[in-house]
Amino acid sequence: MKRDDLLDLNDVLQHPGRQLAVDISTELPEEADVDLIRPLEGYLEAVSTGNLLLITGKFSTKAVLECARCSGPLESEVEFEIDEQFPVEGIPSSLSPQDSARVVPDEPFELFEGNVLLVENLLRQGLLLAMPIQALCEFGWEGECPQAAALAAKRRDSSAGRPEFESLSNLLNREDDAT
Repeated sequence: MKRDDLLDLNDVLQHPGRQLAVDISTELPEEADVDLIRPLEGYLEAVSTGNLLLITGKFSTKAVLECARCSGPLESEVEFEIDEQFPVEGIPSSLSPQDSARVVPDEPFELFEGNVLLVENLLRQGLLLAMPIQALCEFGWEGECPQAAALAAKRRDSSAGRPEFESLSNLLNREDDAT
């Protein structure tokens, strides 16, 4: 069974200097935390030096994010580049028929199954790192955002608390006036 989210890099690893280039388009179906408007598209290139597996690429998509100020939906272009190096152990089979080159897994999050790259795991990692930490709508932090104003008014209304304590809060205000 062939899976689209797997990229077999064994040929590249067994023949240092050989390059593999693939175009990729995915909707990252396993990623529930990211709402993509269009598929994540780009390319990956892989080449082995014998000691390292070099993977480069460039990707872009459009995603729906949440405004950090008003929590409103926000469409945002997200672009990122991949430039990864993975250590390789063993001797490539093209140089020694008794051994073969293998990627040494050293990531806390699984990116390889043997010499097969788990493409969506690598892309998910790149996408999440490229997304803005605090996406802001067109009003930014200083502008008059109607959604942020409505949220603030709602918080003020709900912060009034229980009615029996309102008279006590008036006592605090009187003390502040007297000083």
